[in-house]
Amino acid sequence: MSSSSSPSDRRLSALARHLSSPAESPVAGVSASITSSDVGSVFSHVVRAPEDPILGVTVAYNKDPSPVKLNLGVGAYRTEEGKPLVLNVVRKAEQQLVNDRSRVKEYLPIVGLAEFNKLSAKLIFGADSPAIQSNRVTTVQCLSGTGSLRVGGEFLARHYHQQIIYIPLPTWGNHPKVFTLAGLSVKTYRYYDPATRGLDFKGLMEDLGSAPSGAVVLLHACAHNPTGVDPSLQQWEQIRQLMRSKKLLPFFDSAYQGFASGSLDKDAQSVRIFVADGGECLVAQSYAKNMGLYGERVGALSIVCKTADVAGKVESQLKLVIRPMYSNPPIHGASIVAAILRDRNLYNEWTIELKAMADRIISMRHQLSDALRARGTPGDWSHIIKQIGMFTFTGLNAKQVAFMTKEYHIYMTADGRISMAGLSSRTVPHLADAIHAAVTRVV
Repeated sequence: MSSSSSPSDRRLSALARHLSSPAESPVAGVSASITSSDVGSVFSHVVRAPEDPILGVTVAYNKDPSPVKLNLGVGAYRTEEGKPLVLNVVRKAEQQLVNDRSRVKEYLPIVGLAEFNKLSAKLIFGADSPAIQSNRVTTVQCLSGTGSLRVGGEFLARHYHQQIIYIPLPTWGNHPKVFTLAGLSVKTYRYYDPATRGLDFKGLMEDLGSAPSGAVVLLHACAHNPTGVDPSLQQWEQIRQLMRSKKLLPFFDSAYQGFASGSLDKDAQSVRIFVADGGECLVAQSYAKNMGLYGERVGALSIVCKTADVAGKVESQLKLVIRPMYSNPPIHGASIVAAILRDRNLYNEWTIELKAMADRIISMRHQLSDALRARGTPGDWSHIIKQIGMFTFTGLNAKQVAFMTKEYHIYMTADGRISMAGLSSRTVPHLADAIHAAVTRVV
């Protein structure tokens, strides 16, 4: 397709390739033939698509009748009892909203709840951020992190001169799909080193160094998903210098601010390093993890621009992206976030609960590492403690994962990623037994 083709043409072309790709063909055993019950349907030609590789783990888990089954695929926090958690501070904020009889259910503006947008920008960039003080930031409320990425991707496809976005290898499974269908051309840069189960910093710098000038680069702000491997502050600074020298445009995905280390400021350092140099960048925020607002779909997209005038123009075009997509965002979740961020007491209570969640996940890392060491499990498992955030990239291969599912009823993605939040002191021994058996019995 020619470089002069429109973003809409590119999206349609990408969708056609996506639908015709062999990877999207029916799973084994699913016939595309028309059955007698299909006769007369205008959709008889539709084949059954495979389950999402991440969400499908939960589908398989739910079908398993075993009393010892364990779901480590879900990207949601669980208590020590294995239950979903609604933060106390969220319940308090919701009660305030319910008790406020002046609240109505009118549409929000296209860009969302103004107070939510303002407070979200302060949370990620810092209240004293020069970019905010000089009105160089435009923030729009979106449908959690996924929606923020999608809106940002389509804005770039329409208005940015470079249509290539580089994403880390590996990355969250939805990233390539979101950006491809937004109209961008997706390429990868090296990130994870299987040999060290750490960061392939040399490969990362080489790949970004050879990227075309002006390319967009997706960066995980903290707690890289799926690996749990983050650059050090010194490495972030080297990445910043390289990207600015090549005029590469940073697009941060911030899904875990405060949830990774327990500190909101520490988990935002990578973003703030880039904003401090006066350059431009995009940031997608999600409140799914750090406020437990998974189903409320609360997120924000911020674009830091060179001037306030440019920021105003950018916001006007973001409205044109959002309006035909979902018109305007929902009000309830954003109102909860705004209530917590504006009230000092609620904010302080949130930070305490947030740190408690992060600390429990860190504790699970240590317990699992200790359990594997106690069993004499072959290999170096220190990466379990070194990695950060909700997920651990265990290093288990697909055969070992399948073995653990069959023999121990433990469910995770085929790449060996496990959610540490899905573990508890009670289930750590079961997982350690399964890992020990898998690495000693399955190559």
